Amino acid sequence: MLKNILAITGKPGLYRLVSRGNNMLIIESLEDCKRMPTYAHDKVVSLADISMFTEGDDIPLHDVLEKLKNFEKSEPVKFDIKKASNDELRSYFARIVPDFDRDRVYPSDIRKLLLWYNILVKTGNTDFSVSDENEAESVLVEDKVEKAEHKVNTKSQVKTQKSSAVTVKTGVGAKRG
Repeated sequence: MLKNILAITGKPGLYRLVSRGNNMLIIESLEDCKRMPTYAHDKVVSLADISMFTEGDDIPLHDVLEKLKNFEKSEPVKFDIKKASNDELRSYFARIVPDFDRDRVYPSDIRKLLLWYNILVKTGNTDFSVSDENEAESVLVEDKVEKAEHKVNTKSQVKTQKSSAVTVKTGVGAKRG
């Protein structure tokens, strides 16, 4: 489920991937259901690809969200996230992930995670597990994208070969004259 939920740098909130177009994605805001395009210059990240720093190995975001869901009993976070101090955020997050890396996980990261969690809970997206079905679907989508890119690259190579053949003919003709 998290594979289709996207975070976009510079835009608040979370978005659902609706469709793919030429050089763009069609996304829908989880909060107000407004659809809009996002282009190649926008930095788009799937929540399934995000992880949190710990003292040991990094923890995938879906595990952190699952721990948060169990801690909050599937309810939104009860305190005011925006007004909480940095120490309050760190102590709260330490109850959920005790071994998080306090040097590399900033209070703004914790605040953003808690805001995302609240959005997901309010919109009913509480299945944070990674299923084989979603992975198989994402592999199929990635294969389609790679095939499309291969077709574009092949067409570009053919055009390059044709233009270089013209250059060679011109070059040969120039030597004769």
